[in-house]
Amino acid sequence: MTNSAHEASQGGAHEDNSAGLAQAGEELVHLDISGGVATVTMDSPSNRNALSRQLLAELTRHLQSAERSSDIRIVVLTHTGNTFCAGADVAEALEIGMERATRSVLGLLRAVVELEKPVIAVVHGHVRAGGIGLVGACDLALVSEESSFAFSESLLGLTPAIISLTTRPRLGDRDAARKFLTGVTFDGVEAARSGLVTEVAPSELLDDRLSKLLADFANVSPQGLRETKRLLNADLVRRMDSDGDSLVSLSARLFETAEAREGMQAFRERRPPAWVPTAH
Repeated sequence: MTNSAHEASQGGAHEDNSAGLAQAGEELVHLDISGGVATVTMDSPSNRNALSRQLLAELTRHLQSAERSSDIRIVVLTHTGNTFCAGADVAEALEIGMERATRSVLGLLRAVVELEKPVIAVVHGHVRAGGIGLVGACDLALVSEESSFAFSESLLGLTPAIISLTTRPRLGDRDAARKFLTGVTFDGVEAARSGLVTEVAPSELLDDRLSKLLADFANVSPQGLRETKRLLNADLVRRMDSDGDSLVSLSARLFETAEAREGMQAFRERRPPAWVPTAH
């Protein structure tokens, strides 16, 4: 594992989307249905699939379509480009207000958790911040050995507030403390070892592993899937109910602090923030 604040440039704690706006009418999320499987693909590589308003709206709409269709039993969530998802779109979040933007991300995570059909994340690239929360919200996650992850919020004067809802239950106490507190970057192998994801494989074998996993669902009844998912996620839904508002407020409040502003400015300028000791 490696750890560098500037590795966040591969998909930082929150994504500045000023250079990655979609052209008018351009779809950022695609839905393909085949053999009872809905494949939902995030396709905004220019901004590392940041959770912009458009991407959030399209992703939510496709999930709702999969929910309504009796022909769909499983949802696969994947991506184009070298990043699964880099987290919130900071440029838009500042425009509409950080609390509103954070609440939108929470709404997406809840939609995945409460979807009546299992959701499988398939990750070939980097994952940061809200992207890790999205992986955590999925019922199963297959990732490549080359994928990289980081809870990089602490490096920027923030905390992984909202995404702790879906990731903290996946991790043991010591793993969570190490990853949350240090912002250390880790690969797909470590993500699987720590329980954050289900399985890791070389990138070229992920499709084969996915096919095998989908075959495991072939004999399971729709009611069995629905009720078992509901059982597994009951505690998480209760925590979203009890803690969601306070975590949204915490996230928004931290973004307004001088320390977080320095962290984000340093990230954009690709320099160490003021609190990093200067080498002599």
